[in-house]
Amino acid sequence: MEPGIISHYHQKITSTLAEVEKYRKLSNTYSLYRLVIFGALILAVIIGAELNNFSIIITAFLVLGFGFVWLISRQSLYDEQKKYHQQILAVVENEVQSINEHKNLYDDGSIFIDDKHYYTSDLDIFGEASLFQLINRAATSRGNHLLAAWLRAPAKKSEILSRQEAVKTLSADMTWKHHIQALLLFAKHEDAGHLLSLFKYLQTPLQLEGISWISRYIRFAPYLLFTTIAIGFFYQPVSLLAMAIALFNVWLIVKNSGYISKSGMIADKMGEVMASYARVFNDIESREFEPGRCQSLSQKLHDNGTSKTIAELSALINKYSYSLIMIVGFVLNLFFLWALKQSIAIENWKQNNQHNLEEGFDIIAEFEALLSLAGLHINYAEWCFPEIDERADYTLNANGLAHPLINKDFRVANDYHLNNSRSIDIITGSNMAGKSTFLRTIGINTVLALAGAPACALSMQVSVMQVVSYMRIKDSLNESTSTFKAEIDRLKMLLTVVGGNEKVFLLIDEMLRGTNSVDKYRGSKAVIEQLIFKKGVGMVATHDLQIAELEKKYPAYIRNFYFDIKVKDGDMLFDYKIKNGECKTFNASLLLQQIGIYVDQV
Repeated sequence: MEPGIISHYHQKITSTLAEVEKYRKLSNTYSLYRLVIFGALILAVIIGAELNNFSIIITAFLVLGFGFVWLISRQSLYDEQKKYHQQILAVVENEVQSINEHKNLYDDGSIFIDDKHYYTSDLDIFGEASLFQLINRAATSRGNHLLAAWLRAPAKKSEILSRQEAVKTLSADMTWKHHIQALLLFAKHEDAGHLLSLFKYLQTPLQLEGISWISRYIRFAPYLLFTTIAIGFFYQPVSLLAMAIALFNVWLIVKNSGYISKSGMIADKMGEVMASYARVFNDIESREFEPGRCQSLSQKLHDNGTSKTIAELSALINKYSYSLIMIVGFVLNLFFLWALKQSIAIENWKQNNQHNLEEGFDIIAEFEALLSLAGLHINYAEWCFPEIDERADYTLNANGLAHPLINKDFRVANDYHLNNSRSIDIITGSNMAGKSTFLRTIGINTVLALAGAPACALSMQVSVMQVVSYMRIKDSLNESTSTFKAEIDRLKMLLTVVGGNEKVFLLIDEMLRGTNSVDKYRGSKAVIEQLIFKKGVGMVATHDLQIAELEKKYPAYIRNFYFDIKVKDGDMLFDYKIKNGECKTFNASLLLQQIGIYVDQV
């Protein structure tokens, strides 16, 4: 499917480039028209002055000024369209890069890296070249955090099925998916700080002393001042009253400057940001979805009137920002007490709308997380939506299971079956034969399945269970922890979570590497027997063939699998296919021979 979807993306890129160029030309053309209008205005002023005809100048200012303003509005519209199609272009080009190179313009989730998490570090869930980097299409901070939460813990079956249904719905309309992503692309740079400021501000009520009479006065102040100024032209003493009113207005603004500054703390750039969000809210609200999760989310926004509410805040913030323009602000404050008026209006808006606003941004975050999963379904249509099994024991069946982060030209698919039963699977094999990769393949696809995403398999059936891994054990200088101590801590955690009410699936790769071979074998054997006693389920990869002997002691619980090599003309050939039984061929001696070290065969 990938060549087909890439061809579709390239067609989209070509058509979008044409749209960008179209609006670029229109914008440049109208910019030229503005220059012509400006030149005509200068010429009219010169002619009017030469002819001593003031009416020519007035007429030119009225007619050409109106035309100039109209041209500005048209050019602004074309600039917006150009910017929108540039964002569409960035979104679509990103999909091509994601498929071909596993690159992504969105965040790779490095902030979520946690070496002590049950599995995210071992399975490359976050960070560079990670699953999150492959999936993520969330521009907002909340969208990133929600998607990360979905990948950090398994959901319940009903929730998984709900996400699967929503992903299929969103995947059916790529145009709308790209449209929403393009509208939200600004949030990669604008979102986190502004929204944190907004929500903090919304939760902080501001009190204005004498707000009742001040609000009434503000309504009449402009009429009062304009009237006294007009009368003052004909009756001089009234001019003094007009001056007194103007000074009182200035005093009122200065006296309440603290309230104004606190109320207007979100005005800087927030008007434009809120207007951008208002469009996203409106497009989600107005979208007609089939009955299901997407429709439910859309209906919540519609019922709350979120887009209208955000648009109102955007308008209030923009109005407030006029008072920050030096000369304009002075005139507006002098006649209309503008900053105080808009501050009171913003505070009234806060009291009426603060409770519904955060829910609206949570819904955007959910759409972003779902759109991220939908991207997998679109780009890799051959991947399957796993079936979620609710039977009492463990189920993990997969056909054609492969690692999603390995290039499709190199990854090898395997089948694996744990059909409503319990077992510890011992996996032996040579170095580089594929043991660790197979464990990660099982783990990362289980994470995808239990997040509601497609899995990199032809078919998959899985129980809802907690994955717990033991793979990349690291020492820590900061915590004065040796590798062996880190392994012991990980084992303690692992044994603690096994045996409870929650289903736990273990992925253990080479236990106790930080000790000698005798203790390593004895310790590993003891751990596996403890897991059997606790009815633990999972996989243990090891180079130690003695561990495979446990199948004879626990034939009802232990299963042996292996990865092997073939040696041809001194070269090692790997097929990376899992097989039943225990490994008989190892390659350490061959690898050492290739660097000139020969091992005695005893």
